[in-house]
Amino acid sequence: MLLYILRRLISAISVVIVTVVASFMLFFVAPTDPAGVVCGTRCTPERIEDITRSLNLDQPAVEQIALYFKGIVVGRTFTTGGVERHCEAPCLGYSYILGVPVTELLANAVPVTLSIVIGGATIYLIVGVLIGTFAARVRGTTLDRMAVGSSLVVGSIPYFVVALIVSLYATFLPRSQFVPFFDDPLAWASGLLAAWLCLGLTNSASYTRYSRASMIEAMGQDFTRTARSKGISERRVVYRHGLRAAMTPVVTIFGIDVAYQLVNTIFTERIFQLPGLGLRLLNAFSQYDLPVLMGGVVVGATVLVTMNLVVDILYTVLDPRVRLG
Repeated sequence: MLLYILRRLISAISVVIVTVVASFMLFFVAPTDPAGVVCGTRCTPERIEDITRSLNLDQPAVEQIALYFKGIVVGRTFTTGGVERHCEAPCLGYSYILGVPVTELLANAVPVTLSIVIGGATIYLIVGVLIGTFAARVRGTTLDRMAVGSSLVVGSIPYFVVALIVSLYATFLPRSQFVPFFDDPLAWASGLLAAWLCLGLTNSASYTRYSRASMIEAMGQDFTRTARSKGISERRVVYRHGLRAAMTPVVTIFGIDVAYQLVNTIFTERIFQLPGLGLRLLNAFSQYDLPVLMGGVVVGATVLVTMNLVVDILYTVLDPRVRLG
């Protein structure tokens, strides 16, 4: 078990390193004048030269990449306007357009995105699994067809359309805003309620179908038939034996979905005006703020490989038939 986790951890780190190197080459080596892009549209030649020296853009690409990794591990010092500014580790660069370290910008945006994704994921996992399990138990009946048909209808509507309708016409919901959880938990929940419902209910449609198909397969396996033959109650067979095995493929999809949404909540944050990671990166793209975009790539790659590692480890907890080696 420990050896498996160590191998997967080394593999995950190598994926992040390769992603960082490829992204750095794309953002800072490929452009004709990266210093001019980093500085912004209105920039004097003196400031461009200042940025070039501070980021070592006049040095070989290998040295630039080495300095970037060094900043992630031990921090880095940047020079702007003749003033040195230290960026604490993990330093993901410095935004010369906004005048703050990238790590600080992303650290302020990540709690918003985490709040949106965790709340929405809780809704669509619980609702989707419960409806899918119920549909599997009444397979072939009118209730089953209604559940599957409703999920197909909801899943066919583009997400941004649902979010726009809710933001414009669902006036009975609290106004969308972000309040830190530790400042006021009730205001935190009410300000994110509309985003949670949109994200949760639209995604629960696909989880209903996943859970139903997986549950039907699990209930036809030998171990569930053996449990029934021992006189165990149907409820215990379904929820203790069948659901536990059926959750394995669902958790795989759930882990990937959560990781994807953590770096792709642009529609939700834009429509509901929530200052999360997606909205921050969208603004950075419109401003050609390469350091912020680069930092977003590093965060996204780290989130994706971490979630994949967590899902692999959870397999043994959810399904005793799986053994890691």
